[in-house]
Amino acid sequence: MNKTEFPAEVEMSFTDHLEELRWRLLRSLGAVVAAAALCLLWVRPLVKLLEEPAQGIRFLQLAPGEFLFVSLKVAGYAGLTFALPYVLYEGLAFVMPGLNKRERQLVAPAVAASAVLFLVGLAFAWWALVPAALRFLVSYGADVVEPIWSIERYLDFVLLLMVATGLAFQLPVLQLLLGLLGLVRWRPMLASWRLVILLSAVGGAVLTPSTDPVTMLLLSGAISALFLVGVGLVALTEGIHSAAPDPAKES
Repeated sequence: MNKTEFPAEVEMSFTDHLEELRWRLLRSLGAVVAAAALCLLWVRPLVKLLEEPAQGIRFLQLAPGEFLFVSLKVAGYAGLTFALPYVLYEGLAFVMPGLNKRERQLVAPAVAASAVLFLVGLAFAWWALVPAALRFLVSYGADVVEPIWSIERYLDFVLLLMVATGLAFQLPVLQLLLGLLGLVRWRPMLASWRLVILLSAVGGAVLTPSTDPVTMLLLSGAISALFLVGVGLVALTEGIHSAAPDPAKES
């Protein structure tokens, strides 16, 4: 094994790897719980922020304790979001020793980009997808029913759409990791763009809680654009690997 290629390589048994993984998962879970507990202290401003896209809609508490359970749910989602950088750090620290120098130079920025893309996905859903879906759903039955919604049902809709969008925005990072492992190449990926458009349309329909076409088109368009970004990242990794000297030949 070339120590210059794997300078952080540490000999560990399979049991030691499992023990390290267990502790990193426990610390990540503890960070999420701690962040959720802090978010619970400011849950009312968070709920008001999530209600902003639904201008003119009245919200009701339809059962005793409904808002309490809603508060716990919102705090949990917010805690997971705020603790995401630390969770990614723990995952990165676990896999880093097994990566060579070239891979580490790309994986660290990729993990940082994963957190940024998740936040961008949340913002995109809150700013574009949620208002578009609400406009369609409210206007569809405006002449028949008055829009008075359950706060729990509304927040379930908003949170699910935001988290699904944040996860969908991880596509370029997934492509980059597959490219680093040598499982995909950018030319075949780009050649399959027709299939990607079809799958992004299906993904947009599955990930959006509502059935309106505007939300599905916005999300599927974003997924297609992110796929092209991922193709560019894979092409970049191939270029770096091809330009780097082969350690076996040097030795």
